[in-house]
Amino acid sequence: MQHDAGIPESGSQPIRNGLPDSIRRIVVKAGSRVLVDDRGRPDPGQITSLIDQIAGLHGKGYEVIFVSSGAIAAGVQALGWPHRPVGLPDLQMAAAVGQGVLLNFYSEQLARHGCRLGQVLLTHADLNDRVRHLNARNTIMAMLRNRVIPVVNENDVVAVDEIRFGDNDLLAAMAATLVDADLLVLLTTSNGLFRTEDGRLTERIPLLDDITDETLEMAQGKGSSWSSGGMASKLQSADRANRAGTPVIIADGHQPEILERLLAGEDHGTLIRSSANRQKLRARKKWIAFFHRPQGSIYVDDGAGRAIITKGHSLLPVGVQRTEGKFRAGALVNIRNTKGKTIARGLTSYDREDIERIKGKRSADVPFILGDRHHVEVIHRDNMVLLTR
Repeated sequence: MQHDAGIPESGSQPIRNGLPDSIRRIVVKAGSRVLVDDRGRPDPGQITSLIDQIAGLHGKGYEVIFVSSGAIAAGVQALGWPHRPVGLPDLQMAAAVGQGVLLNFYSEQLARHGCRLGQVLLTHADLNDRVRHLNARNTIMAMLRNRVIPVVNENDVVAVDEIRFGDNDLLAAMAATLVDADLLVLLTTSNGLFRTEDGRLTERIPLLDDITDETLEMAQGKGSSWSSGGMASKLQSADRANRAGTPVIIADGHQPEILERLLAGEDHGTLIRSSANRQKLRARKKWIAFFHRPQGSIYVDDGAGRAIITKGHSLLPVGVQRTEGKFRAGALVNIRNTKGKTIARGLTSYDREDIERIKGKRSADVPFILGDRHHVEVIHRDNMVLLTR
């Protein structure tokens, strides 16, 4: 049965079981192993095929954000180096050179279809800062309104190890969350997630309702010398996007016309669908949950943990057992239960020293300990996001 690969009409049937009724905004991430050949060199034929697919979706009215890997490989080839460097400065230089090479090639290929691209370079620090976060979102949204295809990558030149995304799977998940994407497609060299038996891949898993610790254990491989993301990385990133309400498909980027076939309802790869009972987070709470980096942790007793999870209560001083890390009032912290599991994340009303002074105390006693600079809550529920599965 043939399916229309265009944008579904309002009220139409879901184009694939588990996907939203109408998909318009898509983030497509292509891993390095999809874009380079066995020698680690950019594969012009494969890249052209992918760009043609993106242009095709764009021509049908979809809003496509392309998260591109392969800059280092392109830079290494352009510089004539025999292999990928190890040192950070050389990697950053290769990425800087490769970005220009790739962007020029993408631009030429998209121009054949009458499409235009815009480059978006991000760091974790950009999305961690609320003002820069909003600026990045507004810029990408302006591109989409003006039918410009955003090409997103990490700004490797200024990113350092401790603030890097780590791999473009995570960057793609954060981009999908940033723009409220309807779908995230992670293209790799595997046709989704497979069950394993005695270390062998057996059958493909077409659909997942959730990503558990057991699911992560199924993931095989650690990437290659040209990519930093294996299947475990993709599942962790898919989980992040899923928690924000975006379904994810992991599929083989080497399959012909894979993007159009996925949107036509064909069964390829693994779909991790976003459950209907996921939290519908406002923009500020998405920033708290997925972009802002925690500065420490607050450990709570079982009663406080239950009140937060089941009743959506604020965290009061009486429920605090101990703190960890160095943080000031207004910092983002993890809220952990007695087993050390992070159950929520929020912006604290106090710095660590004051929390240590009032932990376990009744709220009525806090003014006598801290004086006029007290708050009723350690973390108000309006500044808190649940993270439990």
